Amino acid sequence: MAAMTTTDYLINAVFVLIVFRQARERELDRRSVIIPLAILAYVAHLYVRSIPTAGNDIVLIGALGTVGLMLGVASGFATHVRAGENGLAVARVGWIAGALLIAGIGSRMVFAFALSHGARHAVASFSMAHQIGAAAWPVALVLMALLEVGTRIAIVQLRGRHAMKTTAATIPAVA
Repeated sequence: MAAMTTTDYLINAVFVLIVFRQARERELDRRSVIIPLAILAYVAHLYVRSIPTAGNDIVLIGALGTVGLMLGVASGFATHVRAGENGLAVARVGWIAGALLIAGIGSRMVFAFALSHGARHAVASFSMAHQIGAAAWPVALVLMALLEVGTRIAIVQLRGRHAMKTTAATIPAVA
C-alpha cells in the first residue's frame, strides 16, 4: 500500500468538511443525494481498479465493508430527520452521527498515516500471517467508506420520506 498523497489527504478533508456542513439543517432534495454519490463514484474510480481474491483478501474486504455498513446504519439512524415546511424533509447530523462519521474517516486516515510512519512492517507481518495481499487493503478501506456513506444516505432519504408521509397522514383534511 502506497503512502498517502496530498490528494488523499485533501479528499479526506473534504469528507470531514461535508460532515461539519451537515451539522446545519438542510433539505433532503436531489442535491443531497446526487452530490455525495458523485463523490463516491469518483473515489471508487480513483482507487478501485480490481477486486483482489487471493488468500483471505475477500475476508478483509468483507470485514471492513461490514464495519462501514454498520457505521453507515448507525449514523443514518442517529441523524435528525423531520418533515420540513417546503414539502421536503430536512436532516441534520447530530453529535452521535457526526462522531460516527468522523470515526470512520479518522480510522482510515490513522491507518494510512501509521503505515507511512512506522507500522508498515507490522501490517506486512499481519498480512503475510493471514494471507492478505497488499492490493486488498486499499480496496477494503475504500469499500468501507463507500458503504458507510452510501448506507447513511439511503437511510436518511428513507427516513425523510417516512417523515413526510407521517406528517401528511396526520394533517386533517379541510372540507
